[in-house]
Amino acid sequence: MGITKTENFTASQVRIAQLAKAIGHPARIAILQYLISCNSCVCGDIVDELPLAQATVSQHLKELKDAGIIKGEISGAKTCYCINEVVWEEVNAVFGSLFTSFPSPKNCC
Repeated sequence: MGITKTENFTASQVRIAQLAKAIGHPARIAILQYLISCNSCVCGDIVDELPLAQATVSQHLKELKDAGIIKGEISGAKTCYCINEVVWEEVNAVFGSLFTSFPSPKNCC
């Protein structure tokens, strides 16, 4: 979404779109599932878990980090990644609220 178009939407709508975009790729879902399953910071192992090149994994990690969904800490030549608990709660609240706001259709098409 271009910068000129986002000004027509609320900050909340823009944030939901940013979060949706960040998790809107199967590789990013796989990364998140891997980090959740490890339940700790992961350094370097992520590339071994995905059928993707290092550069591609790095780009997906950057997208998740830019949205704040994961956080990373540089440790020597490696960066350790884990779920950002605060933003994870935001993701849960935002999407939970969005999906539960739809009432059961009574007479729809």
